[in-house]
Amino acid sequence: MTHLNVNNTSQTYNDLAFEQLFKTHYKALHAYANLLVRDVDIAEEVVQSLFLKLWEKRSLLEAHTSIKAYLYKCVYHDSLNLLKHEQVKAKYQDFTLHSMNALQEAASGKVEFSELQKELQLAMQLLPQQCRLIFQMSRFEELKYREIADRLRISVKTVENQMGKALKILRVKLADFLVLLMLGLMSHNDFLN
Repeated sequence: MTHLNVNNTSQTYNDLAFEQLFKTHYKALHAYANLLVRDVDIAEEVVQSLFLKLWEKRSLLEAHTSIKAYLYKCVYHDSLNLLKHEQVKAKYQDFTLHSMNALQEAASGKVEFSELQKELQLAMQLLPQQCRLIFQMSRFEELKYREIADRLRISVKTVENQMGKALKILRVKLADFLVLLMLGLMSHNDFLN
């Protein structure tokens, strides 16, 4: 059983010994890493990185187990660390993509909402005066039918009829924006009810 004990003066860790260590264990370690990360290129990177670290820190290494067990343990931990790092990276990329999409949708929504407001203003100009006034009081001032009737000194039934008329006219005039109205403005004061 070979032990990794580089600080031991009885064992000299020279280029030839390192090369032999690499040749002896590389293929098996690569296969093991590939089982863990399920990617041949990444597995190669894990094993090569391990041997590079071993070479760079050869004067500091001291393991009290077999070199084979030590190498497998290092590959195992390095592979898990890499997988965790990839998961964090993937979550960050998903978050970034989601955030960018949300910003684009918000900007697009503002443009569409602005267009809708213009169309609504034009369509409202086509409403008869009392009909338009009742609609504005109901939808923009958020008054109840009873409150509108009291303010205008008309019956609640008249308010209901005028609102029905306004909604019918606006639905026809804003047919192109009906989907937007239903999705966007329903959350703002139940616009179409």
